[in-house]
Amino acid sequence: MLSIKMRLTVFRIEGDDPQNWKMTPIRHSGFTTSLFDVNKVFEDQRIGNFRDQAYMAEAVIPRLKQVIENQQPSIELVKTKLFGINLGYDRILIPQKSAGRAQWVISSSYARFLLDTPKNYGKFDVGDEAVVQLLLEGCTAKEIAAQLGLSHRTIEHRLEKLKERFGARNTVHLVVMLLGNHVGHDTGTTVN
Repeated sequence: MLSIKMRLTVFRIEGDDPQNWKMTPIRHSGFTTSLFDVNKVFEDQRIGNFRDQAYMAEAVIPRLKQVIENQQPSIELVKTKLFGINLGYDRILIPQKSAGRAQWVISSSYARFLLDTPKNYGKFDVGDEAVVQLLLEGCTAKEIAAQLGLSHRTIEHRLEKLKERFGARNTVHLVVMLLGNHVGHDTGTTVN
């Protein structure tokens, strides 16, 4: 049973050049984002035709080569970038067991997060820093007002200004964008 956020892909290993290897989605992910069409990006194609070659070179090709060489499955948490956007997913790679070189590798991935690249929104003043800190700690506007000794309306006004500054549609979106400024500064692939 695959969850809605899981993608199942078969990589066909044809020759020694990974650029000629083909990836075929068997099951598309239900993971959605307004940043790009995930299923269109990962459509049936050669690795060499994938639009973000840096992603392939850093997060996909080295691990495919490793599981093909070892003929052993791999389970990992991948933290990388796709089109400059922080991406995290769990991935299982299962190579064909054969006397010779594997002809295919099955990949199952489960999306965890996709955060827009942090942007520089300038420095916060002391009041905004306090509001942001308490917001990130999970406080409501009323709780923030009580802790800072300000009116609830003043905090609501500051939150509206922060949402405008960040282009956030609501408070939850603002929190995600604020967290995006602190998550994923490491661009390499991480295996746990």
